[in-house]
Amino acid sequence: LYDRVEIAHQHGADLFMSIHADGFTNPSAAGASVFALSNRGASSAMAKYLSDRENRADEVAGKKTTDKDHLLQQVLFDLVQTDTIKNSLTLGSHILKKIKPVHKLHSRNTEQAAFVVLKSPSIPSVLVETSFITNPNEEKLLGTTAFRQKIATAIANGIISYFHWFDNQKAHSKRR
Repeated sequence: LYDRVEIAHQHGADLFMSIHADGFTNPSAAGASVFALSNRGASSAMAKYLSDRENRADEVAGKKTTDKDHLLQQVLFDLVQTDTIKNSLTLGSHILKKIKPVHKLHSRNTEQAAFVVLKSPSIPSVLVETSFITNPNEEKLLGTTAFRQKIATAIANGIISYFHWFDNQKAHSKRR
């Protein structure tokens, strides 16, 4: 998971997105969700459950590291991260607005959790859960090309909408 963030930085990414099919212990859970990083813990029990599960993948793979200069790195990280989280939340809301007409939303707002894959200090980053593979109806939907195309198009349109918004914000701030 850490490698994905590093690859995004190496290639000068303007945003980072991780797309998944969700899973939960309750098979009736349904709908799409978008997550952004939280420095204060998860915004819901579901968000905590999912981030804990996803983050364990690196621990098992031996990628979790400790750093002597952790405190200094954390201070520098926090200085940049606040604006990035704000932009990530905005990106998430643009994506949710585009998904809503084509698929049920599990959460109307961008959720927040401490997903390792979202910990990029300078790149707006979101994790999109397209639907619940543990829900039998949504599992069937995920198996169809038409549904996958609708979700992919909605996500792409959300990204385009975000970049239009971002460019307008930059243009507006230059005029000040």
